[in-house]
Amino acid sequence: MASLSSTIHPAILDRPDAFSIYVKEAKYEFLRTVRIPMFLVATLVFPLMFYVLFGLVMGRQMIGNLKSTTYLIAAYGTFGVMGASLFATAASLAAERGLGWLEVKRASPMPPFAYFLAKIVIGLTFSAIDVLGLMTLGVAFGGVHLPAATMAKLALTLVAGSLPFCAMGLAIGYFARPTSGPAVINLFHLPMSFCSGLWMPFVFLPRFIQRVGVFLPSYHLSQLALNLLGGGQGGSPWGHWEALIGFALLSLGIARLGHQRDQRAQG
Repeated sequence: MASLSSTIHPAILDRPDAFSIYVKEAKYEFLRTVRIPMFLVATLVFPLMFYVLFGLVMGRQMIGNLKSTTYLIAAYGTFGVMGASLFATAASLAAERGLGWLEVKRASPMPPFAYFLAKIVIGLTFSAIDVLGLMTLGVAFGGVHLPAATMAKLALTLVAGSLPFCAMGLAIGYFARPTSGPAVINLFHLPMSFCSGLWMPFVFLPRFIQRVGVFLPSYHLSQLALNLLGGGQGGSPWGHWEALIGFALLSLGIARLGHQRDQRAQG
């Protein structure tokens, strides 16, 4: 009697499992991303450059009860993970929608979620690179001395906090035009950074900007990071996390509306 393997079509035996498909999609998304110079500049160079300029060269003063080199790891860390998450998801999604690449993906046997998960993985990956780069500069050149446990909690908080911005990026990517993705991202990224106190301490901002800033996800993530260092404005950590989770769910809902709109348009 023929063995079981001899009765199965070779194409079925050679078909990769779902996990390997997810891994390959993330791998090729990473390779595609690192070949885009503007992405690397916007997500990696700017946060590190700002830290060197304002933290190491022009800084070295106290901000509240923290040294500026310590404070700015949290502030520019938040700025960096925002940029990495938004550009990894929104810019590429908007461009690929315009090229019809999503239609090709839907016609392929690839699991539908693999495409979106790959972009989220890239956002998380470059967020982690940003945070580790800032920490390395702070420890090596900025006189930052923090317990290893605090550094680990700070890194995990910032990287986990990038997920709501990945969700926001999916929402932007479904509604931005293919050629205007980066510009639309900056319309959100830069004002949110300023109003959340990432470029100057939140307490120094005008009062009306502070009233707006407390509703922004970037404010809540930066406060979570600063609270770990002992320099936040207060507030319950769970309250900040709830605000971030709520923002992520809202963004995913908007992204779903955009996805459904595209499907109706394609008939």
